Amino acid sequence: MKRSAAKIVREYGPFPGVDNVGGVTYDGQQVWFASGATLNAFDPASGQTVLSIDVAAHAGTAFDGQHLFQLAEDRIQKIDPKTGRVLATIPAPGGGGDSGLAWAEGTLWVGQYRDRKIHQVDPETGKILRTIESNRFVTGVTWIDGELWHGTWEGDESELRRVDPRTGEVLESLEMPPGVNVSGLESDGGDRFFCGGGSSGKVRAVRRPRRVSAAGSGSGTPVDPTSK
Repeated sequence: MKRSAAKIVREYGPFPGVDNVGGVTYDGQQVWFASGATLNAFDPASGQTVLSIDVAAHAGTAFDGQHLFQLAEDRIQKIDPKTGRVLATIPAPGGGGDSGLAWAEGTLWVGQYRDRKIHQVDPETGKILRTIESNRFVTGVTWIDGELWHGTWEGDESELRRVDPRTGEVLESLEMPPGVNVSGLESDGGDRFFCGGGSSGKVRAVRRPRRVSAAGSGSGTPVDPTSK
């Protein structure tokens, strides 16, 4: 496994009225983050909050290109970002012990924190399609260029890990500085990860490692034939 220190390139926040940052996602323009009773969006260029939706937002957050998905206790809510309306809900696979949330190729990927698992879930029914085991607590989850990454947070230590989506084998680790924790994780589709900072009330941008070529990335197609 390749290990290196995470390179934090920018910090956002703390944000007014926000005590804790959970899930994080990116819609191509704005970064969204969960903060308990609200789902907030900020401009990553200016760092200014541009929108806030009053909705239960306790853990992971994801965006499918049109809708937001938000973990709220034992359920996953599908939200219209324009109106803030909850359009549908499905059961969360961890029954309330869920953490990160990501969207990839038509399915949701859900972290299960203390059970150290990542589930691939049907977004219409909540049915578990696949489960990947981890050997660390799982927080945020994201996909980028066929790579599956997840955050960890145990004690005062956090890291970003690239894992094999079939076996769960850890392929690469970016270690965060001591005391800097990762509660949510999302790629910007390029060279940055956005990381929720838990009780710091911050979101941090971390440099994604450069790839010499696609060969040897250690991961493949993100979903199996049962997915939509």
